[in-house]
Amino acid sequence: MDTDALQTDAALPGLASQDRLARFEALLAANRPALARLAASYATSPADRDDLLQEIAMGLWLALPGFRAECSERTFLFRIAHNRCISHLARRRPQVSLDELELDPEDPGLTPDTGVADAQQAERLQDAVRRLPLTYRQVIVLLLEDLDYRQIAEVLGISETNVGARLTRARGLLRTHLGEPR
Repeated sequence: MDTDALQTDAALPGLASQDRLARFEALLAANRPALARLAASYATSPADRDDLLQEIAMGLWLALPGFRAECSERTFLFRIAHNRCISHLARRRPQVSLDELELDPEDPGLTPDTGVADAQQAERLQDAVRRLPLTYRQVIVLLLEDLDYRQIAEVLGISETNVGARLTRARGLLRTHLGEPR
């Protein structure tokens, strides 16, 4: 995102432009890997993922002045990201094959065998998560990003009990998709 364009933005009520920019950059920097994984669970190609990340960043920029501290900034960010991901699904283009998907960058400290095994396992998990119905995919992805039940409930606008029920069903489906015994 072009920070020069953001710096020229007029001051907003209750949040000076420089303060807004600093909060925006700090939130994105602290959550960039998590947002990339979230976007990858909804996007079907690296280009779509990058577009979705840009949409999430724009959504955060636009919504940041309205943050009322009724939840953590991270929960607020994931709520915005979740809404942008749902919008992305509603208008998504035809899907790209799984062979064209790009995973997280490799860790240079891994041995080739370990790296291949980890990449295969990550790919299997990513594929299994993508095959989940949307309501289950949402809770699993947020749980994998270390949000607790209360935060997931806030992001999705459902009860904590409903989060637990969806997670139980999602875990069962994941085990089935991964060929593990229940």
